[in-house]
Amino acid sequence: MFVSHRGVDAVPAERLANDLKAAGHEVWLDGWEIAVGDSIVEKMNAGLTAADYVVLCLSTAGVDAPWMLREWAPTVARWLNGHSVRVLPAVLTGGDAPALLADLKAADLTADWDSGVAALLAAINR
Repeated sequence: MFVSHRGVDAVPAERLANDLKAAGHEVWLDGWEIAVGDSIVEKMNAGLTAADYVVLCLSTAGVDAPWMLREWAPTVARWLNGHSVRVLPAVLTGGDAPALLADLKAADLTADWDSGVAALLAAINR
């Protein structure tokens, strides 16, 4: 599972990643996987290629940052081409999903964190 987030949302994204990991899932988070001297693109590609789910953290800062776009857009293309990968939107700090993903129900972590995490886990486990 790949957690895609804005840099300004690193703290809540890591909290979410820890909750998903505590529930028994393998989680890829940039701060955990990319070390000084690593190729960012290479590490991201490996993480995305291995991921069955990309959790797209919706933020008041938006989701159109160049790195985030490079994470979720190829995942959508893979999904549309029949690969078994899913984008799971999660309202981390607010904001809206990109127009391409507006029809996907999002887990809302802003209203009730535990319920939002439970909704993500239910989507993963079904």
